Order: sequence, then structure tokens, then C-alpha cells
Amino acid sequence: MTRPLSEIASLIRSKNAGPFVLTFDIMLPSQADYDRVKASGKLSAANFAALYGCPIGDVRFFECPNALAFKFSIPRPRIQGDIGDADMHGGQQHAPLMSIMIP
Repeated sequence: MTRPLSEIASLIRSKNAGPFVLTFDIMLPSQADYDRVKASGKLSAANFAALYGCPIGDVRFFECPNALAFKFSIPRPRIQGDIGDADMHGGQQHAPLMSIMIP
């Protein structure tokens, strides 16, 4: 059964990794869930770049099997606190990840 990532993951979050980088964490509650998400191929640097409209070369992607987690980092579109920065802490940028459909 296909389900959105938000129904499978125990945590999906974004936050600043300094004033120039956003980092995204997706944590799964079990090995089976981690394996399912990994096997789907939906979490990849290419898919993340397309979802966030950034060059694939800017995406740093990490699989963390010992933590049942995936991590992405990208340059912030605006430096933290710059004029026009609507999310000072980067905590609202994870929303597009929630609706990724996982078979």
C-alpha cells in the first residue's frame, strides 16, 4: 500500500546548520520502515534537488542506517536573517518532504 512519508516516518524536520545551510532529517521507527523507504528510491539527491528547485550538485545526501535515518543538506536560499528570510530557523522547510508517496 502506498503511503505518504509523513505516515511512515517518526520524524521529518528541517533546521539551520549555521546561517548558510539548511539540513533535513527523516527518521524511521523501525528497520522495516527504513528498508522500505530506502528501497523505494524516493529519497535521493536527484529527487530532493527537483523537489527543492536547487542544483543536484548543491545537495548533500546521507543514508544513516545505524540511526534509521536519511539526511539532506542544501545551501539556504537566503542567508539566515537576511531581508526576505521568512523562516529564520529553517524549521518550516520540511513540508514538501511529508507528501512524498512511498510504495
